[in-house]
Amino acid sequence: MRVVLAEDLFLLRDGLVRLLEAYGFEIAAAVESGPELTRALADLEPDVAVVDVRLPPTHTDEGLQCALRARRARPGLPVLVLSQHVEQLYARELLADGTGGVGYLLKDRVFDAEQFVDAVRRVAAGGTAMDPQVIQQLLSRRADDRPLGRLTPREAEVLELMAQGRSNAAIAAQLVVTERAIAKHTSNIFAKLGLEVSDDDNRRVLAVLAYLDRDR
Repeated sequence: MRVVLAEDLFLLRDGLVRLLEAYGFEIAAAVESGPELTRALADLEPDVAVVDVRLPPTHTDEGLQCALRARRARPGLPVLVLSQHVEQLYARELLADGTGGVGYLLKDRVFDAEQFVDAVRRVAAGGTAMDPQVIQQLLSRRADDRPLGRLTPREAEVLELMAQGRSNAAIAAQLVVTERAIAKHTSNIFAKLGLEVSDDDNRRVLAVLAYLDRDR
């Protein structure tokens, strides 16, 4: 699996290269600036891009904007964005085109090698990998909205885990309940939010996140 990595801090970039290579990834390019990232994504057509939000020359959202432009040129290009802090605007922009293969992680997550690598693989496969803190803030900011207010505490918990990209089996294992129980909660969540029931984990997560994010 070929990866384009964009991170301006040399030590972190070098560490991520070594980590990904240790897990069998091929590093197609490891760059430190927005212009370099743009060229690498256009020329190399990687299987997945791992991108720091803030890159030179602007040190604002250069990395994210480069990734979004690349996704417009190549719809569905898998992109995993790394950020120092939870910034919901970036998560919304990343999810705005409604296609899968996206992730948003805090940089602290890279220190858990297995969690980080799992996120890269999930995004590369067309799924989602959203940082739990991002989801918690999305949920907390929408907690007063009527549809979310209809959810039971357990349904809200299941929704949060769904939005992280977890399957029903994974949610059931974490909550120590049966998959059948999770399927029932999922159906109730979709019904209360007015969303079409789907067995497609990626589509359902994107639908829920899009709902949580609308009219903001």
